[in-house]
Amino acid sequence: MVFIDTHTHLYTEEFNNDRKEIILSAIGQGLSQFYLPAIDSSTTQAMLDTKNMFPDRIFLMAGLHPCSVKENFKEELKHVESFMEQHDFKGIGETGLDFYWDTTYVKEQKESLHRHIEWAIHFKKPLILHTRNSTRETINIVKPYISQGLTGIFHCFSGTAEDAAEVVDMGFFLGIGGVITFKNSGLDKVISKIDLSHIVLETDSPYLAPVPYRGKRNQSGYIPLIAQKLAEVSEVELEEVARITTSNALNIYKSSLS
Repeated sequence: MVFIDTHTHLYTEEFNNDRKEIILSAIGQGLSQFYLPAIDSSTTQAMLDTKNMFPDRIFLMAGLHPCSVKENFKEELKHVESFMEQHDFKGIGETGLDFYWDTTYVKEQKESLHRHIEWAIHFKKPLILHTRNSTRETINIVKPYISQGLTGIFHCFSGTAEDAAEVVDMGFFLGIGGVITFKNSGLDKVISKIDLSHIVLETDSPYLAPVPYRGKRNQSGYIPLIAQKLAEVSEVELEEVARITTSNALNIYKSSLS
């Protein structure tokens, strides 16, 4: 079986002591590709260094995380533009809205999101959306652009069944990770109504580790645990989940298996 982690922060400091070993372990678990969403200028070099460790397996994105949108966000957006001029990238993000930690910069987050949408349309790249406590607001912003060919992934999807149906109708994928294994998340019930053709797998490592590792450092090698839960929810074999979600990931990122 072949899996793809469509969203992992392997370049963060949590992996500084064993990054190579963690990636090799994941490859041993069937992981073929890893997609790294951007955070901000402070992590760009670490992201590039991580890609250089496994250049045929690790792919980059360009963007500014909504939690990094502060007073200097326009300078950060210029940094993203510079990055896109100098490096290959497979997606735009992660971007979006985060109303969980702080709502001081909501206006700026929305302006940043609109800029990322413009880039995604211009470069014909998938938009990778962060929607913590903001799924409905994000849908409302993104929806008018669908007619211009915009597509992408609602990363770490945690909305309602109605939200999921609307996202799928827009042509976006749902990024499903460790939360689906959490006993009281309710995500399993929402996803049980969604066809696998609309789902990609992700870890968001080092965050949101699946059961039985909840609360510990997440890693890409845990993707099979997420896939197994998705197989149970969807009432299909694990091999079917691997085949379909891997195909979905390759399609959305316009990639191929080496």
